Amino acid sequence: KLLSDNPLVLGIRDTNSVLQLQEKLSRAKKVIVVGNGGIATELVYELSDVEIVWAVKNDAINSVFLDPGASQFLLKRIQSEPDNENETSKRLKYTVDSKDSKSQDVFGSALGPDWHRDLNKKGKHGRKKVDVKYEVQVEELYSKQQFQQLADRQGISNDWEIYVKFTDGSLIGADFVISATGVHPSGEQYSDVLKLDEEGAVIVDENMRTSQPDIYSAGDICRAGWDWSAHWMQMRLWTQARQFGMFAAKCMHFHNIQEPLDLDFCFEMFAHVTTFFGQKVILLGLYKGQTLDNNYELLLRVTPGKEYVKTVMKDGRMQGAVLIGDTDLEETFENLILNQMDLSDYGEDLLNP
Repeated sequence: KLLSDNPLVLGIRDTNSVLQLQEKLSRAKKVIVVGNGGIATELVYELSDVEIVWAVKNDAINSVFLDPGASQFLLKRIQSEPDNENETSKRLKYTVDSKDSKSQDVFGSALGPDWHRDLNKKGKHGRKKVDVKYEVQVEELYSKQQFQQLADRQGISNDWEIYVKFTDGSLIGADFVISATGVHPSGEQYSDVLKLDEEGAVIVDENMRTSQPDIYSAGDICRAGWDWSAHWMQMRLWTQARQFGMFAAKCMHFHNIQEPLDLDFCFEMFAHVTTFFGQKVILLGLYKGQTLDNNYELLLRVTPGKEYVKTVMKDGRMQGAVLIGDTDLEETFENLILNQMDLSDYGEDLLNP
């Protein structure tokens, strides 16, 4: 998804768009980040020496992944500079060497967890400042020339390259806008061949097959059309796209040799590991009570600045969890969710250290 095709609106979609971000940022003093998901959250923390206006449509940051309590826990670090520059990544990374690598017409590889590691994230402001605007959306974009023709400029200087009018009536200028509003499956181009859902995603069965023989689909473009397990759900994340791709390749091989194949274990329980504001974040199962129709209770353990632990409980059994910080609880909670052990006897003492 992209707010506009304006050249001053940059969508962070792949490795090449990150190169464009680096180039624009080196000359910028102020940027506007629109979006409230993982990419937007990582950007706000990782960028330095630049003034950032973060526009979110919800009443808390990162509401895609976190509840308001967890958002508040992380918010205290929002003005911080990144402190992970010297960490060593042990993940495999693949790059494409091309003389057209910065071209708008050439797509790079998808963004993984280390997309910002080698990025020059410094602007020209001299220091970092973050201002969060809650419950707003973009209403209009103005170029410098269009802004100068407005009757009400709200006392803003005409030194900026682009101006954004928000739904709360405010008007803010910046050097450029970063659009981090999520992805769209864009399967409509195959609508005359493949079966799609109402969102335009290609529907696949439990072996990643589409509605047409010998055509498979994986990643953000597809929709899992099988009956999901109780603690798994589909989200458009790089982790799931990778799982889909690996499983699709495995399915193609097994079908080619005419061998049956069961659904991969990774689809048994939702799990996502990432980093927000320099803190490790682990999401397990129905971490926000999804599909439970508000029929659940929460257990919380919070150590300010160190850890945030939340479990979603129903009938004494753990259904999901959010872990922020170095809790070392992920393996234990994963087993409790999968095994559905009755924890009623522990009550609120379950999270006692």
